[in-house]
Amino acid sequence: MAREPRYDILFEPVRIGPVTTRNRFYQVPHCTGMGWVRPRTLAEMRGVKAEGGWGVVNTEYCSIHPASDDQLHISATLWEDTDIRNHRLMTDKVHAHGALAGAELWFGGSRTANIATRLVSMDVASRPNGVGHPFQSRAMDKEDIRNLRRWHRNAALRARAAEFDLVYVYATHGYLLANFLNPETNTRSDEYGGSLENRTRLVRELIEETKEAVGDRCGVVVRFAADAEADEDGKPIFGERQEMFAMMAEMPDLWDINIADYSLEMGPSRFIKEGALEPYMAWVRSVTTKPIVTVGRFTSPDTMVRWVKSGLTDLIGAARPSIADPFLPKKIEEGRPEDIRECIGCNICYSGDSLSVPIRCTQNPTLGEEWRQGWHPERATPRGSDTQVLIVGAGPAGLEAARTLGLRGYRVALAEATRDLGGRVTREAALPGMREYIRVRDYREGQIAKMPNVEVFRESRLAPEDILEFGADHVCIATGARWRRDLFTGKRFEPIAEDATPVLTPDDIMDGTLPTGPAVIYDADGYYMGSVMADRLREAGIEVTLVTPHDRVSPWAENTGEGWRIPGHLIAQGVRLVTAQELTWFDGAKVTLSCAHSGAETTLAAECLVVVGQRAPVDDLYTALRYAPDGTHADLPFTLTRIGDCEAPAIIAAATYAGHRYAQDLDRAVDIDLPLRHDKVDVGTMDEPVGMVRAAE
Repeated sequence: MAREPRYDILFEPVRIGPVTTRNRFYQVPHCTGMGWVRPRTLAEMRGVKAEGGWGVVNTEYCSIHPASDDQLHISATLWEDTDIRNHRLMTDKVHAHGALAGAELWFGGSRTANIATRLVSMDVASRPNGVGHPFQSRAMDKEDIRNLRRWHRNAALRARAAEFDLVYVYATHGYLLANFLNPETNTRSDEYGGSLENRTRLVRELIEETKEAVGDRCGVVVRFAADAEADEDGKPIFGERQEMFAMMAEMPDLWDINIADYSLEMGPSRFIKEGALEPYMAWVRSVTTKPIVTVGRFTSPDTMVRWVKSGLTDLIGAARPSIADPFLPKKIEEGRPEDIRECIGCNICYSGDSLSVPIRCTQNPTLGEEWRQGWHPERATPRGSDTQVLIVGAGPAGLEAARTLGLRGYRVALAEATRDLGGRVTREAALPGMREYIRVRDYREGQIAKMPNVEVFRESRLAPEDILEFGADHVCIATGARWRRDLFTGKRFEPIAEDATPVLTPDDIMDGTLPTGPAVIYDADGYYMGSVMADRLREAGIEVTLVTPHDRVSPWAENTGEGWRIPGHLIAQGVRLVTAQELTWFDGAKVTLSCAHSGAETTLAAECLVVVGQRAPVDDLYTALRYAPDGTHADLPFTLTRIGDCEAPAIIAAATYAGHRYAQDLDRAVDIDLPLRHDKVDVGTMDEPVGMVRAAE
């Protein structure tokens, strides 16, 4: 099917200095948790994006010298010539599909403590570490600046040798160059401080020197913030950014524009919607003739077209949308935008970088598994046998299993006990701010509807005898989990109220049962659900106190960036926050709390308690099938597997991954002693054979 003519503008080539991108789809630099540690994993992931139609595919932040070391977080590196080989893995993959490859050269300044390399951090001045490590930077002198310029030039030359087409000068996000530009952080009195001309001097020198070094073959890109400081969303404070930009407007080949507030630029969908940077971008086009790229978590091709036609941008920048659907451009080009796997803005991808592991995606379970398991977002190995699979439960795990098994060619029956598909996704998407999570269901339901080999049976609650009578060759139980009314105390689950005392859970709230008076929400989960419950109760006009045993609200949500906004959001909603307090009892009129640090007890009046703690797998159907009365495995006429929350409750991304892995592994021999390939350094041969040591079975 041909694309719709109104989208033709998205497929026009754009010249960037000496190179030209085939279309306007531009994967901006984004972290991966792979970097220099997992080069094969990284190369395969980036290559799939190029295959999917992205015109430009960039690296993550790429350190130019060991004095810019961000570990625990994993960057790319161009410290020495041996790094060139690692990067060639990526550029070769990207070029094989006709895309350009870009390298984001980076020096962290006081944001990096150099914990691994143990080199002293340096910045525009002596400053505390920007992320809380008990280290300070030294103030750079003129020799340090000369060294930095040489390191940057050397890294640019290595980038060219690695066959990159674009090379960045990275002057934003609170790193070294941003601090030179900022009048608040740059307190120098030499030619690199004071006036606007002086504060831009280092960035201008690096642009000129990068163009001199590699500009004959590589486009030079500058990453720059359009506003001066974070304030109320959608109301930029420009300060002197427009004058600063005007001084350098024609110097690079491309401007990559972002903003001062990273929690808005990278904001989760609960708080930030598509195209949120529009008020910040309105002025940029009028100041430069060079092409512009920016981000906005764009998933709608109509929004993309409007931004290009209005002059807000020339290139559609994307990190998260390119992660959720590496084939987004190709689907628009082929006239099937309905097949786009839209980003839900959960920011689980960002948690990979936060936790120093390869990024993963709720919508795209193949992300990060392209090399390790050979998975592809649009293809799957044809079926291993002409067999039928019965999947019980159409939540995120069951839907993804059905979709991928259908893609492989299996005959699939998907049985759901309720009228609506989606399981927890459908229920959670109805909560305040969570609407975009419904895309997890909608994408899979839409794809399954196109598969004649997949049948969906709604309102079909199955008993063990129904499954035995069905006659499937494989049975997969994906019946989810339910929130518990007790709490895990470190060793076991303990009651926190008498049986007759009403205690609500998120499931009760989602079912429509709300407190009738002031409520305490006890959030031991630490992710988003406790704060979303508070939103729901405040929406109903209920007085809420949120209590957590942690030292701050929603600590795990810090990994997704959601936690940056949750406390302030709740306070603005009128929610009282109580931290570092452990719940010990609820008697129907008050909760008893114990200080997490001292053990001192206090009480809070409450007519209702909502416990957001742990979940229990709904595995009774699996257990009834799996085990004979004597506890041994029953002799079944089919293979039996449980997946997702039914096996082990976790995040939605774990459920879609579980469904995908079940479907990929069906009829495939899996060595449970070594189920995955490892992307690691191999130090060479040993005197004894490698990989032959195993314990006796």
